[in-house]
Amino acid sequence: MFEEMTQRKKPILEKLVSYGFEDQGNYFQYCIDVYKDTFLLIVKIDRDGIIKTDLIDKETQEPYILYKLHASGSYASEVRETVKEVINHIIEKCYEDAIFKTEQSQMVITFIRKIYGDELEFLWTKFSDNAVWRRKDNGKWYGALLKVEGKKIGLKTNEIKEIIDLRMNPDDAELILSREHYYPGWHMNKKSWYTLVLDGSICDEELKKRIQESYNLAKK
Repeated sequence: MFEEMTQRKKPILEKLVSYGFEDQGNYFQYCIDVYKDTFLLIVKIDRDGIIKTDLIDKETQEPYILYKLHASGSYASEVRETVKEVINHIIEKCYEDAIFKTEQSQMVITFIRKIYGDELEFLWTKFSDNAVWRRKDNGKWYGALLKVEGKKIGLKTNEIKEIIDLRMNPDDAELILSREHYYPGWHMNKKSWYTLVLDGSICDEELKKRIQESYNLAKK
């Protein structure tokens, strides 16, 4: 029923727990009394972000299903809108845009959130698939997560690639760019930035190390 509300979005599992969801293994569950405490709303969200709900009439302990059937009548409509308000609030507080799809992109997003507490910032309306991370103390960027045609960074393909731009010391530029799978910074100052493709060509541990180096360089 709520599939359209979570299109191009994914749940942040840590935020679900903070919100009050309980980890049930294959899904997270949250319960709340709604509509003048008449019903118990049970919200289940699987690890892909699919939301399912059930309403239990607290007096009869029977399921109330009319809100799912788009039944006419003011009562069913009011109950339906009450459930939607709860779901909207959960999405607002616990979901993020799922623009970046690769496993390594998701690893990077999770790693930066865990280590630095930073979230992607989508700064450009015209380029809604591009985002940056920046330090809290000085506002300087230390990473950019982007989508670009492979040929634009030197690959022999028109396929859209998910890439990360990271800072480097200009004195190290020649050495860094001599490495396999390292490319001049896309849409950045090529003396100070380089690009990595988030397709597994660079292992996760090396990628984490490069992110930490970039973060430290942004302190200057």
